[in-house]
Amino acid sequence: MSNDILEQLNEQQREAVEYIDGPSLVIAGAGSGKTRVLTYKIAYLLSHTNLKPWNILALTFTNKAANEMKQRIGALVGMERARYLNMGTFHSVFSHILRRECMALGYQSNFTIYDESDARSLVKSIIKEFELDDKTYKPANIHHRISRLKDRLISPASYREHPEMQRADAEAKTPRFSDIYVEYQNRLKTANAMDFDDLLVNTYILFHNFPDIREKYAGQYQFVLVDEYQDTNYAQQCIILQLTQKHQHVCVVGDDAQSIYAFRGANIDNILGFSEKYNNARLFKLERNYRSTQRIVQAANSLIRHNERQIPKEVFSQKDEGDKLILKPAYSDKEEAMIVCNEIKRLRRKEGCEFSDFAILYRTNSQSRSFEEQMRKENIPYRIYGGLSFYQRKEIKDILAYFRLVVNPDDEEAFKRIINYPARGIGDTTVNKILTAARTSNASLWEVISNPVSHSLNVNKGTLTKIGTFRELIATHINKATDTDAYTLGFELVKASGISAEILSDHSPENLARQENLEEFLGGMQEFVESRREEGREEETLLTDFLQEVSLLTDLDSDKDSDASRVSLMTIHSAKGLEFPTVFIVGLEENIFPSLLSSGSMRELEEERRLFYVAITRAEKHCILTCAQNRYRYGKMEFNPKSRFIKDIDPQLLLVEDESMEQTAFGERSFPSARYQNSRPVASQFRADPKPKITSPRRPEPATDPFSERFKQRLVASGGNLRKVSQAIQKGSASSAPSPLSVGQTIEHERFGIGTVTTVEGSGENTKATVEFRNAGTKQLLLKFARFKVIG
Repeated sequence: MSNDILEQLNEQQREAVEYIDGPSLVIAGAGSGKTRVLTYKIAYLLSHTNLKPWNILALTFTNKAANEMKQRIGALVGMERARYLNMGTFHSVFSHILRRECMALGYQSNFTIYDESDARSLVKSIIKEFELDDKTYKPANIHHRISRLKDRLISPASYREHPEMQRADAEAKTPRFSDIYVEYQNRLKTANAMDFDDLLVNTYILFHNFPDIREKYAGQYQFVLVDEYQDTNYAQQCIILQLTQKHQHVCVVGDDAQSIYAFRGANIDNILGFSEKYNNARLFKLERNYRSTQRIVQAANSLIRHNERQIPKEVFSQKDEGDKLILKPAYSDKEEAMIVCNEIKRLRRKEGCEFSDFAILYRTNSQSRSFEEQMRKENIPYRIYGGLSFYQRKEIKDILAYFRLVVNPDDEEAFKRIINYPARGIGDTTVNKILTAARTSNASLWEVISNPVSHSLNVNKGTLTKIGTFRELIATHINKATDTDAYTLGFELVKASGISAEILSDHSPENLARQENLEEFLGGMQEFVESRREEGREEETLLTDFLQEVSLLTDLDSDKDSDASRVSLMTIHSAKGLEFPTVFIVGLEENIFPSLLSSGSMRELEEERRLFYVAITRAEKHCILTCAQNRYRYGKMEFNPKSRFIKDIDPQLLLVEDESMEQTAFGERSFPSARYQNSRPVASQFRADPKPKITSPRRPEPATDPFSERFKQRLVASGGNLRKVSQAIQKGSASSAPSPLSVGQTIEHERFGIGTVTTVEGSGENTKATVEFRNAGTKQLLLKFARFKVIG
């Protein structure tokens, strides 16, 4: 590689590449060419030193990153030399070392590597053998805890000797966790197996206990490079130190401002404290952003400055100044989705761009629902990046299977999916007997369990009782399906079936997404019912109507044309490393972003701010922020103020599209619909202890003056029955004549936003108004259910 090639680097990049005399930390700001520096540095080492390819070790977090770098290096120095580089993920590189050296640790070289599924299965078996309650000792939770302990190199023996940890287990009602951990590790060793975490732990132990082996590999890997260093955990850092402490030839590249994986064990202290581990470390900063316009970069800088724990840098761009970030406040999550879709269509008309130029980024997967539904209505093609479409997620399909069986008890696939979910002791053997009886009698599975004797169902009395309990559960709800709205019936069924208890009993990070999806689903059902009532379609609010709408949505999930241009929907965590001309960052409200779970400490809050920084820096030309004054969450209407992070952005770099909404106290607007103010109790009924809120301003409940003459007269007339009076007041309020509207008036609707009345027809409870909304288009509202106020 000639020096001419280095001229393709900017000054900062070149300095980082050419320094090879000691440890170095390269802080690579977003879009600054991090991979380019790593690639050229390895090529530089091969061209300007006596190092052979096999003397260089490059550690990455994905095989894709390793392969791409190797291809780029090959283009610079030739593939024949590049192919001998030791380059790969931590786990793949260290597994190769262990294959050669594991006999020192008492393993055979043909050891098996257990994936997450294998590991959880083993944990589950141990819990069962110990005769422990798997509702308390949940296998997923136990395995997660073991994994985090291994990240920190805490062995079963060390754990047992730690009194504080033992006390914490006792308080958590899992006093035998340490026994499970010990048995789990013993069983792995007996099976000549390692889990993924052991590939790191055993490498550390190997190097620690056998200095000669450590020296062998430290001598072979004379220069070590690490990509995405901000994502390393404690065990990974320790192994890197073992290999490099003697020769000090190590270069780590990363960005502390993009450290967003603490939930996976990543430790930001590794990158912040690098110079403490390597006293003579040189610091290089890559501060030129090649991706985004100047204003996007400046806005991201202004945000991240609010974090106290960071390595200061001033990222800059030499691209066009570009547009300011735009904040588009919405009245509801429904209008938020409409605003995003309208903006996508507007930019496509204006700039002639493709659907693939757009990305919608959200904090949690459950937020995809409203955007998926709106884009389907408007024929905007999209894909869920790194995940499943909302209605294809397991917990949602399980609930829908219950609904399908209630609507159509002969639905065989729905029956088989839920007969033993949640677990009720009806195993595969019993299901096969039901299937055999059904085939023999030419009957449906439902008919068999409804008349087991006449269909010769060969099961014992205990199993028959379990089947009867399931049949009664479904039959009870079948009887309600023709006169109970979808939300009320669905809410009851989710609770009665045990699905809510099963999902909500586990508060591990892994299970949080399932809880959020359940809550979003219930919110969507509530919105479905309320919307149809408001539109005067009360007769179309049953479970059959809801399933009809959902079936049209799920049918589109079968579209396999993956090559078509599509809008990308993804969580911000999934977006790291990607870039798009236009990025929408949605759901910017307290309790959503920052997440409710981040309220515990400044450390967690700073990680949330880094996550927002990552989101902004995905944008090349346009970055559009949205927030909603209200949204259905946990099966109810929820009001949260806009995210505190919006205020962290320099106001000179942020254009607020609707100043009138921004100037109003966010989430405290008054919509005088009695029906709205007395809305139904919500999904928090599932919990004994509802989720606490960081901030949760609530609309005041309607009150009646207990000292008014009218109240006293009603109390006397009812014989002193206060509850009866309250019910009469609420009933009277809900059925009172709606406020009159006239053509030309401007209204502010709770979910659809600002609109102009174009027609009014009917009278009394049947009065309807047609309204042209700014973002939602034309809607016809039945005024007795409508939630709005006149503003002009």
